[in-house]
Formats: sequence, C-alpha cells, structure tokens
Amino acid sequence: MTITTTEIYLIAMLIIFTVPYLIWRLGKTEYYAPLVVVQILCGILLGPGVLGAAYPAYYDFVFTPDVIRMLNGIATWAVMIFVWIAGIELDLKAAWKNRGETGTTAGLALFTPLLFGCGAAFILLQTGHQWMGPNAKEWQFILGVGMACAVTALPILVLFLEKLQILRQPLGQRILRYASLDDIAIWGVLAAILLDWERIGRQVVFLVLFAAIAYAIRKLMVSIPSRDRWYVGLIWMAFAALVSDWAGLHYMVGAFLAGAVLDRDTFDEAQMDLFRNHILLAIMPVFFLSTGLRTEWEAGGVAVIGAAALLLVASVAGKLAGVKIAGMALGWKKGEAYIIGWLLQTKALIMIIFANILLDRGVITNDAFTACLLMAAGSTMLTIPMVTPTLKKRAVEEA
Repeated sequence: MTITTTEIYLIAMLIIFTVPYLIWRLGKTEYYAPLVVVQILCGILLGPGVLGAAYPAYYDFVFTPDVIRMLNGIATWAVMIFVWIAGIELDLKAAWKNRGETGTTAGLALFTPLLFGCGAAFILLQTGHQWMGPNAKEWQFILGVGMACAVTALPILVLFLEKLQILRQPLGQRILRYASLDDIAIWGVLAAILLDWERIGRQVVFLVLFAAIAYAIRKLMVSIPSRDRWYVGLIWMAFAALVSDWAGLHYMVGAFLAGAVLDRDTFDEAQMDLFRNHILLAIMPVFFLSTGLRTEWEAGGVAVIGAAALLLVASVAGKLAGVKIAGMALGWKKGEAYIIGWLLQTKALIMIIFANILLDRGVITNDAFTACLLMAAGSTMLTIPMVTPTLKKRAVEEA
C-alpha cells in the first residue's frame, strides 16, 4: 500500500507537536526551558544535522521535498503573523513619555552587546572557515552577527514577565519599554544590512508607498468596528510583506512594519494576548521545526558549538555590561541592573527570525545559522534560572 503525501505530512505534524510536548511535560523543564525553547531544540534535534544524520531513512521518509514545502508554507504565514503582533505590541507612546531614561538604557542595552557581537564575528572570520554567506560583504556579516547577539525577543519577554508575575508591575513595564525601543533599532539595522543598491529605486518606492498607505490604514482602523480590525490588519500585513519582499527588504521586515505603525490601543489587550498565545500554540511549532530542518554541521559539531559558545559569551557579557552602565548612570536600586540585563537577554523567536532572514539573503552560512540558533536557545534557557532567585530576594527585602 502506497502512503500518500498528505499522510506523511500528518505524520510530520504529529512529530512536531507530540515530541516537544512530552519532553516538556514529562521532563518538567518549565523552570529552565519553557515549551517554546523545547520546541526550538527539538527542531534542531529532528533536523538533518542530528537525528537525520543518525537515521537518514527516517528523515528521507518523513521530510520529503513535498512535505517540507507544505511545512514551510505554514511556517511562513505563522512567523509573519507573530512578527506583525510584535510590531503592534510596541508601546512607542510610553517609550516617548520616558524618552530620556528609556533611550539611555535601550541604547546601552543594544549597543554594548552589538559591539561585543561584532568582535565575536570578527574572530570567527579569522578562523578560516566559511561562516560568511556567499552574498555578504564583510561588514554585513559582522554587523548581522553582532545584531544577533544584541537582539531581545519582545514576545518571549512578555511570556517570561507574565511567568515571573511582574508584567504589570513598574519594573516589568520599564523592561518592556527598553525592549520596544530596541526592537525598532533591530529592524532598522536589518533593513540597512539588506539594502540592495541595485534595487534602491524599488526600496524608495516601498518606503513612500508604505508611509502613504500606513497613514490611511491608521485612519481606517479607528473608523471600522473592532471585530473587523483583526481581519483588515491581516490584509494590511500581507500587502506590506509582499511589497517589502518585492523591494528586496524581505517579507518579515514588511510584516513587522505593518504592525509597528498601528496604534496598540486600536486592539483589545486581552484579545491580543489570546491571539498571540493561540499562534504560539497552533502554528508556531511548525516554524520551529522548519527552522531546525535548516541546521547543518558542515564545520563539524565541535566548531559549531565553539562558535555558539563564543556568541553566547559575547551576547550575555555585552548585555549585562550595557545595562550595568545604564543602571550606574541612572542611579537604579541595587540588583535592578542584574534583573533587567538578564531579562533583556531573552532571544528565542526574534533572534531565530533575524537569523533566518540573514540565511535567506546569503549573509551567513548554515554553520553560522546553527551557531546563532544554539546561542539563542542557550541564552533564553539561562534567563529564568538567573533572574528568579534575585526577584525572590528583592520581594523579601521589600516586604
């Protein structure tokens, strides 16, 4: 009996949703590895670099080219929606209201790990291995990897703040302001890295067209019933992503900008939380798996892990140093810089999306991509264990 492509696709979906859940639930990993982190790691393990290399027959049977195309289609739509929501969640009004303190902290929290990451990228280039992609200039690779070390994953940060029960507290809101401002800078740097001078005319057209339509969309959103805003928003997102990709800036840049220009108050906050959580639950695991399928170990496991360790050290040290300097300059309370630094270290989704774009555009190789992926998973897994004891101590002192 011949098994159909649809049946193989459903087998793949069973694997995608079952394996990470069982590891997370039975292994009780929530403290150091939330479900989203387990899904990312399982994507790496199930890909060609680990389980696929050990059991090629399994990999060739389940992840056929047709099945991979089907999974990639779902993953593309899932991540576009997720990035769009991240754009909407940026609270630019609060950032502007507290612009002095927010600008100082966000600037140091971004620039310092960026500088450390650029240094790590320069070291990788001296090793002689092909970490840099075929379409990149040296400055693009160094800046791209440096920014990967500086990224903060705003959506995952929200989940962690909820878990730590500080999301609605003043400290949690401050951290969100810093992360929100950094998110704008991150996507701006990405646009600069991807700037294609051969298509500069298209990119100018995109920016002009986007600005004009965004103004009209903002007016439209407040004039239509609230139940229609999500649907219209998705149409706007798809259009902006299409035009952005046509201009050479990648569709995810357009999806993010489509959300960033919308007023957060246009959407109900409870619905926003539910929508984000449903996307995370129902379709983002497919993105994690499809990301795992892109990991390779051509340089050998030791070299890739060594590169990941170097990037992790640069990322953590840079972020903590930058926030520590901000805390000293602004006169923060004892322990605040440590808590904020580690929470802003959260990477996971946004860094993976960032690295996917760099890989798509040939700025980094598969080996560099795998190292970035391991760095993102490692830094995110460290966050909760490092922050929780300090938060508990802080609560006791304030009681």
